[in-house]
Amino acid sequence: MRSEMDSMSDNQVWTLVEPPEGIKPIGCKWVFKKKTDMDGNVQTYKGRLVAKGYRQIHGIDYDETFSPVAMFKSIRILLAIAAFHDYEIWQMDVKTVFLNGKLEEDVYMTQPEGFFTPENAGKVCKVQRSIYGLKQASRSWNLRFNDAIKEFGFIRNEDEPCVYKKFSGSIVSFLILYVDDILIIGNDIPTLQSVKAWLSSCFSMKDLGEAAYILGVKIYRDRSRRLLGLSQSTYIDKVLKRFNMEASKKVFLPMTHGISLSKEMCPSTSQERERMSQIPYASAIGSIMYAMICTRPDLSYALSMTSRYQANPGEGHWVAVKNILKYLRRTKDVFLVYGGEEQLSIKGYTDASFQTDKDDSRSQSGFVFRLNGGAVSWKSSKQDTIADSTTEAEYIAASEATKEAVWIKKFITELGVVPSISDALELYCDNNGAIAQAKEPRSHQRSKHILRRFHLIREIVDRGDVEICKVHTDDNIADPLTKPLSQQKHDRHTESLGIRYVTDWS
Repeated sequence: MRSEMDSMSDNQVWTLVEPPEGIKPIGCKWVFKKKTDMDGNVQTYKGRLVAKGYRQIHGIDYDETFSPVAMFKSIRILLAIAAFHDYEIWQMDVKTVFLNGKLEEDVYMTQPEGFFTPENAGKVCKVQRSIYGLKQASRSWNLRFNDAIKEFGFIRNEDEPCVYKKFSGSIVSFLILYVDDILIIGNDIPTLQSVKAWLSSCFSMKDLGEAAYILGVKIYRDRSRRLLGLSQSTYIDKVLKRFNMEASKKVFLPMTHGISLSKEMCPSTSQERERMSQIPYASAIGSIMYAMICTRPDLSYALSMTSRYQANPGEGHWVAVKNILKYLRRTKDVFLVYGGEEQLSIKGYTDASFQTDKDDSRSQSGFVFRLNGGAVSWKSSKQDTIADSTTEAEYIAASEATKEAVWIKKFITELGVVPSISDALELYCDNNGAIAQAKEPRSHQRSKHILRRFHLIREIVDRGDVEICKVHTDDNIADPLTKPLSQQKHDRHTESLGIRYVTDWS
């Protein structure tokens, strides 16, 4: 607590003033937390002073609150590129991050418990910096950081506002910001050291050396073979423990081949509902979702199916969620691996399975994009219109994948270190009818009811951003994102996605 108060005074977070007339100061409280390292050992005991931001009034105490963070797919793309070019990857952390943001509004707060003196008993804190808990705290920090890093010569990425780049001849540096976590990537050590020195002169920073752990994800590198692996084994252990599954059976598939979920499995009596209300269904879905978003595309389909029933889950749905946890227990030590490719180029795969949803006959779309041997972007989702043929379902899925391809192409082009991105991005689809429809309009009778927005794919293919190509169904690695597969097929496709054990690449 004393260390936190010292930070407050060093950053001149507030000044003590007599309470202005008609002002009702917001409260504050102490929050205590044990911070652990990547192996789960306690590193620090932290006391943090937090303002009760829920007492703030819009238009008086704050206006805008939005603050961007880096998307995980952008982090993966940059790590895949760094593995290929053997760039340095360093990490820094900002101490008491939000105290660096300057407030534009007048905000008054009560004095912190345990730290007021008798002579200042009647005074309140006039807050000048964006203390934790305030609605606008993250926004004001982001604006301050953006100004500081641009002053040093970094340019913000148009398509990802938390990624910055700096070029100087052949020297290249990238910076990724995720609230207070900073990754610095580049090919010249003195330049990266000057970036660190600049940041340390602007903010109170913690130098964490070579990046080993970002947002709960371990980063492993084998620089001699230019391989980089991402793993969430510690996080998965925590999840299994939370849901008492650490000693469960191990299963081979996230969703067993032939199983289908529906609303018929939802509880129909009040006793069943009461029993299911005791089960942490939504909490389990959310916990698995973080693993899926960061490093585990193989969970996408199972999670897409089970998350539809969070409002009223039945016993069968909960069995399916426990099955995902059992699968995670077996595969918790796998890595999402980048490296081993001769050329740095991005390839996309799209697939759909026809009318998989039993309740409303909608189809499932899936896409995945690979760079340097591993998946960097993926999605599995139910389509929002009913398709009346497999061709139409595949066409809609390809259209959604094409939009993602356009974003990836723009983002990587701006990075300026992947020459092959100037060519059309290859998108592989296993349906001849969908490929023909995407290239040019064919039979009007069969496609006149398809919504106009799905025809955007034709425009993107016409202008040469994306080239749609045929792939055999057995080689379509987007397959596990649209349906449960047999063991053999599932294993082959997950390996193609870059999901492998450390023994396979050490």
